Parts: sequence; C-alpha cells; structure tokens
Amino acid sequence: MAELSWLTALGFAFLTFNSAMAIYRSKGDAGSILFVAVSYLDLLALFACLRHYERLDRHSPRREKVKAAVWSLTTLLTVMFSYKVAELMPLAVKLLVWAMAAATTCGGFYAFFIHDDKEFQLLQDVAERGDGAANY
Repeated sequence: MAELSWLTALGFAFLTFNSAMAIYRSKGDAGSILFVAVSYLDLLALFACLRHYERLDRHSPRREKVKAAVWSLTTLLTVMFSYKVAELMPLAVKLLVWAMAAATTCGGFYAFFIHDDKEFQLLQDVAERGDGAANY
C-alpha cells in the first residue's frame, strides 16, 4: 500500500483535531458526542473504502461490494447531517432538507448501481490498451 501524502495526513490531522474539539465543547452531551464519533468513524471508513475501491481491478467481483459500502457510508452521513440540520429548521425547510437528502441518496444509488455508461467504459478500455482515442 502506498504511503499517505503529507496533504492527506494534514487533512486527517485537521479532521481529528476538529472532532476532538467538538467532543470537548459538547460538555458531556451524549447525543453530540455520539454524533461526532459516528461521523468521524464513518468518514474514516468511507476514505478507506474509496481508497480500496480505486485500487481494485475494474473487473474484480469485490468491486460491487466495496461500491455498496461506499454508498452505504455516504448515505449514513447524508442522513445524519440532514437530521442535525432539519431539527433546527421550520417545517417547510425540514421538508426541503429531507427531500434533498432523499434525492441525493436515490441519485447516488442510480449513478452507482443502475446507470451504465457504455461510452465511458469504451473510452477507459481504449486508454488502458494504449490504442489512443483517435481510433474511437
């Protein structure tokens, strides 16, 4: 596995520091601590799954399972943050927030699992073979 770049390490350090500060400022509120901890762990798992997904061979049977994990982790984050935002808003805005969360989740599902972009796949195959795009 390749080493992490200094920018990636800095990003994770920043995420960790901000999560720790959010827990510290929660003053013992169990709900806030749980929200921050689950969000932090979800982000770590999401980045790990994305890194694993990018390294898998395009024809690997594990690729679909990792893709499902990425979608699930992203959906969990969307639902968690939508809940936090919606609880502070009036009813009309709550409905809008949840509608946007549903659209994002459903759109992600469609893009990941239903939509099949054959032209993009063909261009990727050409690029992998090194034939050049002129033959396309």
